[in-house]
Amino acid sequence: MRKNTSDGRLDRDTFTRLYRENVEGIQRYLARRVGDPFLAADLTAEVFLAAIESTARFDAKRGTPRAWLFGIAKTVVAADARRNQRDQDVVRRISGRALVNDCDLARMHERIDAARLSDALDRALDRLAPGEREIFELVAFDELSVAEAARVAKIRPTAARVRLHRARSRLKGELANTPLTATTIRELS
Repeated sequence: MRKNTSDGRLDRDTFTRLYRENVEGIQRYLARRVGDPFLAADLTAEVFLAAIESTARFDAKRGTPRAWLFGIAKTVVAADARRNQRDQDVVRRISGRALVNDCDLARMHERIDAARLSDALDRALDRLAPGEREIFELVAFDELSVAEAARVAKIRPTAARVRLHRARSRLKGELANTPLTATTIRELS
């Protein structure tokens, strides 16, 4: 991360390497949070644009480049959620109640079917405290180290380890009597 141009930004080769090493992880992180692959792709681009613009502010003493990128991704998701809420408020004010058509019903059925497949895991994750869930997802789904996850969550590594242990213990208990037990519990260990 130290190969910078005269204006403080990463040089092309360094940024290309950083992008290639992290783009898939960032896309997975965003896709889980927004639920739309096209939006996740757009937000991934926003993350890397923000990274390009803020490379001069990156401090290796405060964390790894990967954790830094996930922190940027977290900020991008929050900004997108605020933007979406404002847009929805405007649409609600001007459009009134819209009718549901056949395409809308088909999409709803697809969502219901998809939800049934992962319902047990989702319920178990929903019962976790928000901080525990965030650390668990960063470690289990995004494959960050506990230290990197702690950096993204802006907590100490010790607190992250405690949250991860609690999350794993609670999930094991929640999933003990579900069809997911065999594979899921192995993955939680």
